[in-house]
Amino acid sequence: MAKGLRQIPVREKAPRAWQRMLSGRRLDLLDPSPMDIEIGDIAHGLARVARWNGQTVGENGFSVAQHSLVVEEISVHLEPQLDVRWRLAALLHDAAEYVIGDMISPFKAALGIDYRVFEDRLEGAIHIRFGLPPKTPAHVKALIKKADRACAFFEAVQLAGFERAESVALFGLPPRGYELTIEPWPPSVAQARYVQKFEQLMAQMPVAGAPAARRET
Repeated sequence: MAKGLRQIPVREKAPRAWQRMLSGRRLDLLDPSPMDIEIGDIAHGLARVARWNGQTVGENGFSVAQHSLVVEEISVHLEPQLDVRWRLAALLHDAAEYVIGDMISPFKAALGIDYRVFEDRLEGAIHIRFGLPPKTPAHVKALIKKADRACAFFEAVQLAGFERAESVALFGLPPRGYELTIEPWPPSVAQARYVQKFEQLMAQMPVAGAPAARRET
């Protein structure tokens, strides 16, 4: 290099932090925009993400899409007058996994990385896109978590090879009066039924500025 000339550092190209969806949307994974989120992309992805890392019996994996439908159903069983907004929140409770996949809790713990911040940011964008508050109220979140654990109980015993006592120890007993026999659906069926339930709930959502049709619980 000639004397007196300052070497200009070469800027490294920033790694790509977005994913192209089948809808054509490009979702920024670090700063997701609600405008880049489509229910078709969510349903397509969740129908192809298997619970339990695919370690389940049967020809088809038990998809996150089907799991989400069950969680919404159990939430209503637990609270029959549940506001339609929170039923939608229950359906979308794992929607972020259409991007990040269903990473099981033991693996997250083994890595020692907190994924909650990333998940919360993406979940907030999803909620805003579909007219929900960015953060689910704590009492509603607790209800959905209870329904989620109940579904996990049935999945563990019927699909993942757990003994009943082991499943009870991990997830607790399912709610009284609720029974479930799981038959995992093919991805195309799970996707279609997820979209169908989403559209049913969206049709019942209150118009902005109008009073809610159901009481908040």
